[in-house]
Amino acid sequence: LEALKCSGLVGLGGAGFPAHVKFNLKDLNAVDTLIINAAECEPYITTDLRTILDKSDMLLKGIKAVQKYMDIGKVYIGIEDNKPQEETAEKLRKEYGSDSSIEVVALKALYPKGAEKVIAYETCGRVIKEGQLPFQAGIIVSNVTSMAFIGEYLTTGMPLITKTLTIDGSAVREPKNVIAPIGAPFKDIVDFCGGFTEEPAKLLMGGPMMGTPLFDVNYPLVKNNNALLAFAKADVPHYEETACIRCGRCVRACPMGLMPSLIETAFKMKDVDELKALKVNLCIECGCCSYVCPAKRQLVVTNKLSKRLIAPKK
Repeated sequence: LEALKCSGLVGLGGAGFPAHVKFNLKDLNAVDTLIINAAECEPYITTDLRTILDKSDMLLKGIKAVQKYMDIGKVYIGIEDNKPQEETAEKLRKEYGSDSSIEVVALKALYPKGAEKVIAYETCGRVIKEGQLPFQAGIIVSNVTSMAFIGEYLTTGMPLITKTLTIDGSAVREPKNVIAPIGAPFKDIVDFCGGFTEEPAKLLMGGPMMGTPLFDVNYPLVKNNNALLAFAKADVPHYEETACIRCGRCVRACPMGLMPSLIETAFKMKDVDELKALKVNLCIECGCCSYVCPAKRQLVVTNKLSKRLIAPKK
């Protein structure tokens, strides 16, 4: 735990939760399973894939350290089956084949497999209930890059000062994965990739489904950022929001079985009790509902605001 704290590690999959807090359990007997999230389900992003290809030895060292110090008996590594199997899943199976405590699970390539609740169920059948943290379901979920970094830090003592990220999108001249120092301006990183082919109409820090829009490229690289996407004007269509037609597509698309259209109505009415009854806190903010909506309603934004509305006032 002291090593994790000194390393500066946070969840590198995007959440940014301090690693030493995640692994600091009062009762080690409460957790018996470690899940390595290597699904990397958002389009464009391939940094986790590069980690598996380039640092599988460090990944094993990180896994073994967590198993040793936290007395964890079973490890699942979840990888989407759209990755090159010979180079990823099969490579890991061959390397760890003699270790029965580690199991590589090929996940169907269906967004959002990398969500914490989803991958927990898909790999080992554990259900993280509303309001629960993973350890309350007997598991710890860690991004594959985070786990490989643990192995690296325990081997070299070098803290988290660089980050691998994907630079991609139709406005980028030379899309590639790069290793950049944390704090570097995105402008310098884009210049390293040949600059832009044209002034981008949209910049995203992260993936196209859950990424954060940026105003310009003068923002710094942070620890939990795994991509910068820049899209040309032709690839950023503008849609006008229209009235909900009650088609139910958002309901069918939601991986958590929620009803975004009803949540939207309850939010407009500021009906806190109804929002709680509709389990809006189970929303993982994956963006599926907004993506499939023919009326182009910003349903995931409404879900985020709904969570704030029902949150206990401090």
